[in-house]
Amino acid sequence: MKAAILAGGMGKRLRPLTLDRPKAMVEIAGRPIVEWQVRWLAAAGVKEIVLCVGVLWEKIKERYGDGTSLGVKLHYSVEGEPMGTGGAFHKALDYIKGEPFFGMNGDVMTNLNPMRLREETGKVGALALIPFRSPYGIVVTDGPVIESFKEKAVLSDVWMSAGVYYFSEKARKYLPERGDVEQTTFPQLAGERGLAGVKFPKAFWRTADTVKDVEEANKEGATIAKALGSLADA
Repeated sequence: MKAAILAGGMGKRLRPLTLDRPKAMVEIAGRPIVEWQVRWLAAAGVKEIVLCVGVLWEKIKERYGDGTSLGVKLHYSVEGEPMGTGGAFHKALDYIKGEPFFGMNGDVMTNLNPMRLREETGKVGALALIPFRSPYGIVVTDGPVIESFKEKAVLSDVWMSAGVYYFSEKARKYLPERGDVEQTTFPQLAGERGLAGVKFPKAFWRTADTVKDVEEANKEGATIAKALGSLADA
């Protein structure tokens, strides 16, 4: 099984952390984000990974080379200019050929078991889903009386994409040469009922999209390291 990671983000919202490195090389709990991702995929049985890279991509290759130190084989699909998430996956097909593969966003750290996405046979693709966590505090009421406040509450009946995907062999024709899968591939597949959603209500999931995200994640370093040490099937 192969995978492609969108590791070409400039990380504008992570500056100054990304002034001299790509977003994928920003460290969380002692390791660059991309290393957490590669180790997670390797633990799930993925041994060949395409890194979809762009600005300052040489920093990643200098650190990890062909992937031997991480127990995988790494390829570098270099974009001369931004091509969108769909374009990046499309370009990665040069290394993946006609095989099914996992895809994932470059700022996600999780322990969900991606192999569960393959169980949705008959579909062109599948998305890992997690409960929506509100970025705002919510107010719990009993009639006109306020009972409590909850910060970043998890809404268990509302689901969001975890940024982890499965593409079958049939997905090639749905990936644009330029453009984002969120605006092209996934809406089209959903309209054709060719896209599955696999729910992971208990999996660990964390994103590092802003400096605040990184600061909060690093405060929970030990917790994150422990969570990412095993795969979650649920």
